[in-house]
Parts: sequence; C-alpha cells; structure tokens
Amino acid sequence: MNITQNEIKVYLEEVKEAIQNNRYRIERNSRRQDNIDLFVNYVIDETIAKDILLGLEATDFSEILRNEHRGYEHELLYVFGKDVELLERMGNTSKTVSLYIKFNKMENCYMIVVSLHEQRYPIKYYFK
Repeated sequence: MNITQNEIKVYLEEVKEAIQNNRYRIERNSRRQDNIDLFVNYVIDETIAKDILLGLEATDFSEILRNEHRGYEHELLYVFGKDVELLERMGNTSKTVSLYIKFNKMENCYMIVVSLHEQRYPIKYYFK
C-alpha cells in the first residue's frame, strides 16, 4: 500500500463532514455483535460515538482493505484505531479502550461505520 498522510487527511475530512451532517450510520446488526457489545459493555451512546469518530486523525490510520463480500469487491474499507477513555457499564471504573474503527464511504458520500468495537488484537498504525 502506498498512501500519503495527506490523502488520509482528505479522506477524514470527507468522513467528518458526512458525520457532522448526520449522513452516516454505525452498523449494529446481527453480523456486527462486536459493535453492539461496545454499547452494552461501556457507557457510550450516539453522541459519544460521534465525538470519537470526529476525533480521528490521520495518525490513527492503519490500513485499507478490499470489501470481501461478493458483489462489493470494488469497495475500499479504511481502518483506524483509537484509544479512548470509557466508563464500564457494570461498575464505576473508567478504562482506556483500544478501538477498531472501519469505514465504508459510499459513492454519495454516505458513511457506513462497519466496525466500532474493541480491538481483538493490536493494530499496526501506518504513520506511527
């Protein structure tokens, strides 16, 4: 992969514009249990999730993946990681949670947050 930090900054500007204009959704269907679990295990709502997404920087970028679902192979998925402080829902403990965030930007600049959950394994940052 050969991508510049400036290209990721431009991509994030488009992401953030879509989010600020509420032209996005966080996937929380049966195939996205990890996303659901984040909202179950921590005190997080749409407002907090939106703030996390708007706080992403180019240095949080990890990689670009090709969509593996048949018929959608032309789509590129951008992966980011972010450490955030979240309050555990059970108990009163705040902890640093390493998030895995994956975007799919549709042709009409609508953003689908495919993944927003705890990292299963540490990710490698492209610019760090």
